[in-house]
Amino acid sequence: MATEKTSEELLRGQAEIWQHMFSFANSMALKCAVELRIADIIHSHGGTPITLSQIASCIDNSPSPDIPYLARIMRLLVRKNIFTVHHQLSEGSGSESTLYGLTHVSRWLLHDSDLSLAPMIVIGNHPWTVAPWHCFSTFVKEGGTSAFEKAHGRDVWDFASQNPEFNNMFNDGMACTTRIITRAIMTGYKDGFGCIRSLVDVGGGTGTMVAEIVKSHLHIKATNFGLPHVITTAPLIDGVCHVGGDMFKEIPKADAVFMKWILHDWSDEDCVKILRNCRKAIPAKSGKVTIVEIVLQPDGNGTFDEIGLVFDLLMMAHTSGGKERTELQWKKLLEEGGFPRYKIISIPALLSIIEAYPE
Repeated sequence: MATEKTSEELLRGQAEIWQHMFSFANSMALKCAVELRIADIIHSHGGTPITLSQIASCIDNSPSPDIPYLARIMRLLVRKNIFTVHHQLSEGSGSESTLYGLTHVSRWLLHDSDLSLAPMIVIGNHPWTVAPWHCFSTFVKEGGTSAFEKAHGRDVWDFASQNPEFNNMFNDGMACTTRIITRAIMTGYKDGFGCIRSLVDVGGGTGTMVAEIVKSHLHIKATNFGLPHVITTAPLIDGVCHVGGDMFKEIPKADAVFMKWILHDWSDEDCVKILRNCRKAIPAKSGKVTIVEIVLQPDGNGTFDEIGLVFDLLMMAHTSGGKERTELQWKKLLEEGGFPRYKIISIPALLSIIEAYPE
């Protein structure tokens, strides 16, 4: 019996290694579905299941799509619960049709939805962003500033500033995740903006987040503060002033500082510098910093706990010293940055809110 059990465990282990080895196939098939807009095509038919021929006929710039190839990709995506499959007998002829429909997962692939991860899937699986992952073993052996720099010869911010295509894809990816996180923030942090008159969103990209804040809180005078090459692409937003600058040098004055998915890009030393500049930017007694980040639970079983660990490796791939952090690590950073008090507020999202106070 012991021998049989060992043999079964070895077999399961082999199967798991195969799955891990080719897990990239899932993300590549997902990327294909986004690029072909398969979810959008099904959605345009009222969301009711349709045939492969109907899907293929609606693929842009494709006069003769290969339906057998499409069928093989869809078969894996159905297995992964991205789409549904239904087999239906046609009345009279007795022939069977195969119909594909949407699931609660594929609805996150719709390009025109406010809740879409499609742009993030495109940038996350682009050869430019995947290349640094291939440098992990070299990075571990030799160290260095970032895996991204080993792959491309420059850090991600320099790369973006000199590559408009990458910069636009990156901004689109950040904007789509911001819309999703914004909804969670507005649901779980309703009273967080009520008592402040002025707010600066540090590293706010093209202003998606701060636009939603001022829309719901008309009394707030808001500043979207970021790198000049990002700010130049930001649209005009009522109630928002776009300001280009360097958060390592100075942050505009305000009652409160807001930072979403900023500090995880930087080393502990850099985070302390940013936090100290935040401390200088706000009133000594009444000011606060609202930080929206992952709070790692390495042994947790929550909905997003495992993806938090994946994001930690993503930081290793794309940033110079960036990381996701546990509560104890956040506590240490905040204290060194001039914020001895804090509280963590859970919201329905991958991220949590860390509200920090200078006194």
